[in-house]
Order: sequence, then structure tokens, then C-alpha cells
Amino acid sequence: MCGISGVYKFGGYNSETDLGAMNNAIVHRGPDSDGLWFDKDIGIGFAHRRLAVVDLSAAGHQPMVSISGRYVLCYNGEIYNHLTIRQELESKFGSIAWRGHSDTETLLVAIEHLGLEQALCLLVGMFAFALWDNENRTLQLARDRIGEKPLYYGWMQNRFVFASELKAIEALPGAKLEIDPDALSLYFRHLYVPTPYCIYSGIYKLEPGSFLTLHASSSEPEKSSYWSAIDVAMAQRNNTFQGSFDEASIQLEALLNQSIDGQLMADVPVGAFLSGGIDSSTVVALMQNCRNSKVNTFTIGFDNEAYNEAEYAKKIANHLGTNHTELYLTDSEIAGSITDLPDITDEPFADSSLIPTFAVAGLARSAVTVCLSGDGGDELLGGYNRYPPAATAIKLRHRTGATGKWLANTMMNSPLFKTGLSGSPEWRFSAMAKSSKLNKLCLATSMLAPDSDPLAYRELLSYWRKNYNPMLEQRDPDSFFHSGEFWLNHSEPQESAQMLDLLTYLPDDILVKVDRAAMAHSLETRVPMLDHRLIEFIWSLPIEFRAQTKKTTKAPKPLLKSIAARHVPLELIERPKRGFSVPVNAWLQGPLRSWAEDLLDTRTLEQQGLLNTTFVQDYWKAISRNQNVSSGLIWSILMLQHWLRARR
Repeated sequence: MCGISGVYKFGGYNSETDLGAMNNAIVHRGPDSDGLWFDKDIGIGFAHRRLAVVDLSAAGHQPMVSISGRYVLCYNGEIYNHLTIRQELESKFGSIAWRGHSDTETLLVAIEHLGLEQALCLLVGMFAFALWDNENRTLQLARDRIGEKPLYYGWMQNRFVFASELKAIEALPGAKLEIDPDALSLYFRHLYVPTPYCIYSGIYKLEPGSFLTLHASSSEPEKSSYWSAIDVAMAQRNNTFQGSFDEASIQLEALLNQSIDGQLMADVPVGAFLSGGIDSSTVVALMQNCRNSKVNTFTIGFDNEAYNEAEYAKKIANHLGTNHTELYLTDSEIAGSITDLPDITDEPFADSSLIPTFAVAGLARSAVTVCLSGDGGDELLGGYNRYPPAATAIKLRHRTGATGKWLANTMMNSPLFKTGLSGSPEWRFSAMAKSSKLNKLCLATSMLAPDSDPLAYRELLSYWRKNYNPMLEQRDPDSFFHSGEFWLNHSEPQESAQMLDLLTYLPDDILVKVDRAAMAHSLETRVPMLDHRLIEFIWSLPIEFRAQTKKTTKAPKPLLKSIAARHVPLELIERPKRGFSVPVNAWLQGPLRSWAEDLLDTRTLEQQGLLNTTFVQDYWKAISRNQNVSSGLIWSILMLQHWLRARR
């Protein structure tokens, strides 16, 4: 795992000073060594920070130049099948004089023999990299299929720049970066900035499963896709799994074992996060089966029992026989960690579970360099509580048609509607479960009004909305939801909801959180459930195998639960889903109250000119009085303010 950055300026450019500044800004992503490569006559330069995980010798040093001298590679990630690729290359092209056993060299040689796109299709892993072709004078950037590894790019002062993290771009001498109001609006809607947007105007995130090509003869980069989850799902319609549920369970476990076994590849210690839920428990159980020694597992706990799952993780660890370490966070430790958040995420980011993720990553780094996580199970196997009500509401849209849309639009601007939706999506579902007629009415209304099913699902996911958010300038920019391309024309809308989450929420929230929190501690994370071969198999399964629907009485994630049950007693994992949530409301009433009040100072808000001061202060008063409003909404304002203050 590493950090990469670079600059390209047509016509020549001595980039050594700029590259050094960029590289120093992301030293946490690679504390073991650093490297620069540049050609001042061409105007191209790469910088690399290395966290040595595979081939710890100098043979894995980057940026790496191919033997022919044609290609230069600056790479972040892991290619788990790289030894198999080496065998395939030698079988096809004859003996190759390898300099070492790093996956970086494997990737570079594969590109030289096969070309970029064909090489990308061979890779099983996570990655983001830059490739310079001396022969064709082209710069290419590529990102893994699901988006585990980050990559930002854009033009700044006649320089094309790219980096693993925005702080490297911010470190460029003379950098002038301005907030993109559209990105800020999307941040308030989702609590993260979705791809391809970036909080800064003119800078973008490269989409997962794609690569970008910039020619010296053109200032406009060309983007291409080499893998698409949507295409996979559509193709699997004609390749539906014909076996039984039990046969699917056995085959899925075999694929998980294959993925985990491959992801244990390392020349450094490897451990795993263990939250006590089905996903991480299954990963750890299969991981322990692959090892002759005890797996190192790590858990964070809270004194607040409503949010604490550490006791379940400990029981599972004892059952599996792992070498388990747990850490309970005190209020003072929580308050102290808050100051780190803006530097961790680069962009405003309001998923409060970043706090325990950052803490557990620090705990793990004291013993290991690599950690496996259980992320991805909810999106792929139907684990989120929102899926059943989403499917019901979308079917209601189809039944009510134009009448339902007219009724919804009539109600949309009423105070009753706004009050009923003044909470996070999960908070609203909780209220629905308690038979809140207001929330049921408002939920249905919000999904009847939009012009399409994708936008209806967006309403279900939204935190703040247009005309009900803290921004002075109300905006509603287009995003991936507007394209509708992810919406699969299946009879079950739940499949489309899962596809949307796989393409947006997973890479832009969950994977961002895990990557930044872990890399801040120089810890590499790996996600076995996101092996693309496993994803392709899952999309071939009938939906009742992999999700909770009216066709089945099984609980969420029935397939994964069937696998877990072969290794862990069900009573240890069968309980209501909590997620990696934290008691934000209690913190804002207690150890974080003075911090929050300072950030929400009226004079500061007015000087910034971004937010409606009265709106913000009214919402903060409701939180201060412990009224029944969502803490996630005020947290998004606080995280923006915290981020802005860190960049003064």
C-alpha cells in the first residue's frame, strides 16, 4: 500500500520541488521509503511513498521504469494474483528476467507485453496508478473495479495533477483551490462528496473500473471503462445460477475462501478487524481456517451499551481461537480524536463511524501492517434495513402513477412534511418500525414526487434536501442518480437499490472511511468480499438467495448467515443490525459541546458566507435541548466547519 502523486505540464517543467512537496504531504501512506521520477524536458513527474508489504527489498522501489525504458509506473495497491499472472506471461512470452517478486513489477511487465486495458482485465486486487508511455507520450491513470483505492486528478494553473489524497494537491506551491458549491450541496445530501465530484472546483475523482488517458496533443483527458458492475449484473441475467440455496452457499464460501487466501499474501504481519457482526465474523472464521497460527483480531468498544458490540466480538474471537485485542474508548479519548478528522479525510466527511474506525486502525497498527475487513456484505447480500421499505415504496410509485405524484408534490412544501423527514434514513426507518404514521406518510410522499425510480431512491437516502438544508444558495446538481443507468429493469427494485449502493455509498463513504482511517496510521486494509469474481457470482443468484424479500422468510443476508453458521454459533451473530455507529447525540451533550458551540459561532458562519446562520443556530438549539432530531444532520455542519477551520 502506498501513496502516489504527480504533475504533467506540456512543453517542459522542472517538477522536482513540486513533487517533493506533494510527496511529503502523504508520508503516512508510505513511511518506509520515497521516490521521485521526472523528465523536465517533457514536463512529467511522479512521486511515490512506499508502505512495504510485498517484496520489502529495493527491487520493489517506485516509481518503477520498465526494462525497455518505455513505461514508468507509480502504483498504489495490491495485485493478489500477481504470481499467477507471472506464470501466464512466461507461458505466453517465454522466460522473463524478473528483478524481484513485487506485484508492481508484475503489473509493469504485464502492461509492456499486453497493453494497459488487457493487463487491467487480468488483475485481481485493489489499485490506483499512473503510467507514463515514453513512446506515445501519454499519461494514463487507472483505478480498481470497485474503488478501494482513491485517485484525484484535474488541471491547476496549466498543470495536470493527480494524487492519492487531496492534501498532496493542496501542498503544491501556489495552489489556489476553491470550494465547488455543487459538491457542497451533494455533501449535505449524502454526508460525503460523491464521485466524480470533489469538494474543490476543477478537481475530480476517477471512477472505479475505469482508466484515463491524457495525450500531449490534447488538454482534455479521455476516459474509458474496463469493468462495470452494471454490465456484470445485466450479463448474469442470461447466466442465472440454477442450483439450490445450499449449493449456492457452498459455492459462495469456496469463492470467499479463494479471496481470503489470496489476500493473505504479504511479507509482513496480517490481522483482521472484528466487529462482532456477520460480515467480519465470517471473514475472520474463514481466515482462521487458512492459517496455522492464531489470527490477530481487533475491536473497539464503548461504555455506552446501546452502541457497544465489543462483548460479542470477544465471544466470537474466543470461539474461533484468535489472538484478540480490544480497546474501550473513553469520552476524553473521543474528544481528543476529533481534531484529527479533517486531516484524515481531505474532504468534508460526516460519517461519524470514522471515529471508531480510526481508533481500531490505530490499535491494529501496533501489531500488524495489514488488516482484512468485512465491508461489502451489506451492499452485495442485502444487509441494509432500508432495502425492504425501499422496494415497497417504489412499487407504490408504480401503482399510484400520476395521481401519487400530484399528491406528493402538493404535500412536499408543508411544514409537516419537513418535520417528518428531519432525520437520517436509518433514523426514519427506526421510527417507521415504531409505527410512526407521520414518518410512514412522509417516506411514501418523498418517493412518489420524483420523476424517476432512481431519484425516488435518492430521496430515501438523502439527509438534507434542496430547500431544507443549511446552505445559503440552494442547489440540486445532477449526480449519478440522475443518469438512471444503474437502475436494473428487474421485477424486484431491491436489486437496483443494492446496485446503487455498490456504485456510490460503498466506494464514496465506506471505502473512503476505511482507507483514510487506516492509512493515517500507515495500515493497509483489504476487503475480501469485493473480489470481482465473487461479485460476479453473487449477481447470478436469485434475489431471494441473497436478500430479504417477500418471497422468503429468511432474515437479511441469508447466504452469508448460512456460511457463518458453519463456523460460529448463530446465537453470537443473530441480533438486530447496529452498524459501526457511535453516540453522537450524547457526545454533543457532553464532551463535544464546547467544541461544537465554538465551530458554530455566528460571526464565523456569516464571514464564510456558505451557510444560513439562523437555520444552523435553530438546529443546534434543538440538539442542545435534546429534542428528537437527527444528530447526523448537525454532524454534517460541524464536519464542514471543522474542515474549513483546518484549512485557514
